Amino acid sequence: MRSSPAALDNRAAPDAGFRLEQTGPLAELVLCRPARHNAFDKALIQGLLGALRELAGRTEHSPRALLLRAEGKHFCAGADLDWMRDLSHADVEHNREDARQLALLMQTLDELPFPTLALVQGAAYGGALGLICACDIALASDDARFCLSEVGLGLVPAVISPYVVRTLGQRQARRYMLSAEPFDAITACRLNVIHQRFSPDALLEEGRALARTLCQNGPAAMADTKALLDKLAHLPASQHQALTVDTIARVRVGAEAQEGMQAFFDKRPPAWRPECKEKP
Repeated sequence: MRSSPAALDNRAAPDAGFRLEQTGPLAELVLCRPARHNAFDKALIQGLLGALRELAGRTEHSPRALLLRAEGKHFCAGADLDWMRDLSHADVEHNREDARQLALLMQTLDELPFPTLALVQGAAYGGALGLICACDIALASDDARFCLSEVGLGLVPAVISPYVVRTLGQRQARRYMLSAEPFDAITACRLNVIHQRFSPDALLEEGRALARTLCQNGPAAMADTKALLDKLAHLPASQHQALTVDTIARVRVGAEAQEGMQAFFDKRPPAWRPECKEKP
């Protein structure tokens, strides 16, 4: 897939702890603090939040999918312990503001108007589970290890809990949040934390292949699907019929659906598919 210079992005200072890149319709947000096991602190949280907001607000070269991954042996060790130690000496209001920034990061990742795909290797502890569960899809290497470790430190997995409970369900969340026991990739599949596992050598290739598949779909249709799923999760069942009927009626008459259906009958790719736009 060709990419134009305008569709390339690399925003991060060398010491920012992350890298944001976009080639064609696929964006990649890469955690790159391997010496600290990609643990996050105040600066990294603010940097990631800014990068996600910038992606969400793009009107030109908006991504069709986002790949969230990490460099080094581990995906993310959760919160940086030096940062947590500093916070333990701060007052409640200071801690509240720090927690609010982390909550905004999780919410922004969860509400992006395009699919998000997490690739997990090595350790994914504490807050890392929030990042994973806030993504639409998660793949992991066979060597990945997961742990909601907060109570073992006398803490509570509070900010990430909405996303973790949504993913695991109340029953399993109670066990793993209260026990702080680690679990492997096989168990993570069973708990719905990840969708599929691969060998460490194949993870990135398989993740990018799936992300490219996502990029072939109608961007407005994917955004509408994410919005629909979120509304269904919060509305009473009595309102589901009205929502679903209104959604499909509105989408069917839209330009993207009209083009998609016509392309199907014409036996050609739709004009909004990336390969069509990038052909000379």
